[in-house]
Amino acid sequence: MTRDAGPTPPSERIVSLDALRGIALLGILLINVWVFAMPEQTLLNPTVYGDFTGANYWAWAVSHVFGQNKFITLFSALFGAGILLFIESKEEKGQDALRLHYRRTAILIAIGLMHAYLLWYGDILVAYGVTALVVVAFRDLEPRTLAGVGVVFLLFLPVVELLVAATIGGDAIASQWEPARAAIEQQVATYRSGWFEQLDHRVPSSLDRQTTGYINQSFWQVGGTMLIGMALYRWGVLTGERSTALYRKLVALGVVGLAITVAGVVYIEANEWSAGAALYWRQFIYVGSFPLAGGYLGLVMLYARRRPNGPVTRGLAAVGRTAFTNYLLQTVIATTVFYGHGFGLFGSVSRVEQLGFVAAVWAAQIVLSVLWLRRYRFGPVEWVWRTLTYGERQPMRTTE
Repeated sequence: MTRDAGPTPPSERIVSLDALRGIALLGILLINVWVFAMPEQTLLNPTVYGDFTGANYWAWAVSHVFGQNKFITLFSALFGAGILLFIESKEEKGQDALRLHYRRTAILIAIGLMHAYLLWYGDILVAYGVTALVVVAFRDLEPRTLAGVGVVFLLFLPVVELLVAATIGGDAIASQWEPARAAIEQQVATYRSGWFEQLDHRVPSSLDRQTTGYINQSFWQVGGTMLIGMALYRWGVLTGERSTALYRKLVALGVVGLAITVAGVVYIEANEWSAGAALYWRQFIYVGSFPLAGGYLGLVMLYARRRPNGPVTRGLAAVGRTAFTNYLLQTVIATTVFYGHGFGLFGSVSRVEQLGFVAAVWAAQIVLSVLWLRRYRFGPVEWVWRTLTYGERQPMRTTE
């Protein structure tokens, strides 16, 4: 029987997959808040700005150990799985899946460009969109091959950085690791100013991330993780189809990732946050993020299996179903709070206070997502994305 064309209806969605996407989206804010509220150099070296002692140090440490590179890894894997899920769904309906994928991705890139240049330079949508145009070519490979190619992609960054560390050393990143104080102060002044003044930093920073930053880093990490996500989808890991024993093993693997990340903190502390140690420290972050992201995957799948209709599962799934909207909403809220065209708190909010902001946004997004989906089939941005993809207005209300 031929199914109706159009997006996947809510009744056919995989709750555990949506819940996983929801927790990944919420977790990303733990790290993004650093560059929403402080100069972007703090993402590389947290000691360059703000108080880094006492409770503020521990606020950073908790976010770093449990969040840095972990949730974006999970989100990237889910995006890769989403490519296959979309294509398979369209093929089952007899539609031109590849054409729709390219159109859908072009719209994503366009929205990402507006997000980056009009609101926030830390946008990830452009990188996801451009990479999706590439990795879709691997869609027919066997899961084992997909994972193997993904690992090859992921090895690019650590191999290059370790070679640089062994040959050039800390001089290779010294200017980024310890930026001039004047540059930091200028950035603070810029983001406490109005929207037009912010373009002086936002435009070149966005351009750098989408060109050299993308070619040298994002493409390999995002692409490799998407390919592994595609393999995990084909294996049934991301859809909750595997055994409880396997998910428990993933949780155990997460403990290994946690240990690697903590070891990295011990290492950089022992080397007094030197630029020479930084390139090695980055490998602890990078390598540790994958098993720990796997641990989160295992925990969510186990919980969703035990409480598929529980309030936590449903709350996270609601955020996951409206992830596109919630991602952009995080930017709107944060830039309003921290930038000069809003409350102008950029550079003046401690790391502890940043965690309070994150918790407040989490609570608001979970509640709003649940309430919204009681009346509507999609988030507002998701609705626009789908309508443009299919070239016709999609039903919005649950009763349509």
